[in-house]
Amino acid sequence: MYGAVLTSLHLRKAKLMFFYTRYPNSAVLKVYFPDVRFNKLITAQLVKWFSNFREFFYQQIEKYARQCLAEGIRNTDDLIVTPNCELYRILNLHYNRSNQINVPISFSKAAQAALKEFFLAIQQQKDLESSWKKSIYKVMQRFEDQIPDFFKNDHWMHSI
Repeated sequence: MYGAVLTSLHLRKAKLMFFYTRYPNSAVLKVYFPDVRFNKLITAQLVKWFSNFREFFYQQIEKYARQCLAEGIRNTDDLIVTPNCELYRILNLHYNRSNQINVPISFSKAAQAALKEFFLAIQQQKDLESSWKKSIYKVMQRFEDQIPDFFKNDHWMHSI
């Protein structure tokens, strides 16, 4: 049955999908939300959710990069995102509150790459320029991963 509205379950699904894709287009969204009757408003809402997810992600990454610099870290090789670090914990709590899925390694790599990009930009004072984040966003689009097929299923929660 197709729904005309998005529910909290759809929001949870979108948050979990964010581990794999930060920039899904409307065609991808339609494939992974088969129970939704798409129209302009529904599509706009889903796109907005992912925009909000990205905003939170990048805010946390930037905050952590600035904290690392303030703590005296000078080399990007010292920036490693693991399940034991604070940044990972914050991101996992936000997108995967009840630990429904194991966070894919590709997400840790994407978070680590973003952290290094923000760190270098701030270290090189590029953050003094007005659109300094745009180049980081372009780099991050390369870190998209294949979304698992179980998300295509109407009963995806039972497939995890």
